[in-house]
Amino acid sequence: MDLVEVQRMRVARSRADLALAPGETVIGGGTWLFSEPQPGVTGVVDLSGLGWEPVTELPDGGVSVAATCTLARLRDAAPAFGEAASLVPQLVDALLGSWKIHRVATVGGNICLALPAGPMTSLAAGLGATALVWSADGGERRIPVAALVTGVRETELVPGDVLRAIEFPPSPDWVAHRRASLAPLGRSAALVVARIRGDGFHLAVTASTAAPRVFSFLGLPSATQLAEAVEGCDWYDDAHGAPDWRRAITLAFAEELRQEVLA
Repeated sequence: MDLVEVQRMRVARSRADLALAPGETVIGGGTWLFSEPQPGVTGVVDLSGLGWEPVTELPDGGVSVAATCTLARLRDAAPAFGEAASLVPQLVDALLGSWKIHRVATVGGNICLALPAGPMTSLAAGLGATALVWSADGGERRIPVAALVTGVRETELVPGDVLRAIEFPPSPDWVAHRRASLAPLGRSAALVVARIRGDGFHLAVTASTAAPRVFSFLGLPSATQLAEAVEGCDWYDDAHGAPDWRRAITLAFAEELRQEVLA
């Protein structure tokens, strides 16, 4: 897609370069930015020049993933996620695209786009990750990814904010997921991730809701407790699944995952 209104493109080399002029927007991989018209975008600021290390280990045993890390690079780094290592490539593949797309599309871009079916949002919310955000005033703040995405194409980011990294906590003791779509290679219509860390059971519901919903319990909930919590979701409605079907499949997945813990 030709962005016919773009008049300039520059490469950011330092944080100071992220001060955006009117009409400018930042670009990570650009797979979405160049996929459709972008009315009002007259300038592009490329984040790749900042040289962020794609994946680094944190002192507490967690993993920091740069917003500019590509999906292909994330797949390569899957072993760093411990018990969640097998989940990473499966959710990378949930972004239905060629290897060419996976080598360009970024983790941060997928989250910031804030589509219900965004698999990097599902991964981050499912594993309890936190978004490190650089603010326009030179400060920074941390927001749980599950709270960063607030709706369809809606986030807590304000003009001038730049997502710097996604910080994943240390490996869970156990993790599993379920995913459904209306077609074998269709967009996710329901994606549920369950994990256990210590004595806590956490269930993240994505794709079937407009924004991530995370439910946490001290110990394993009963079937009734889990169902009552999940029932409170607002079910998303689009061409990839009706709300009643999404509700039914999400409830079924939640109970399957609960039973998997018991087994």
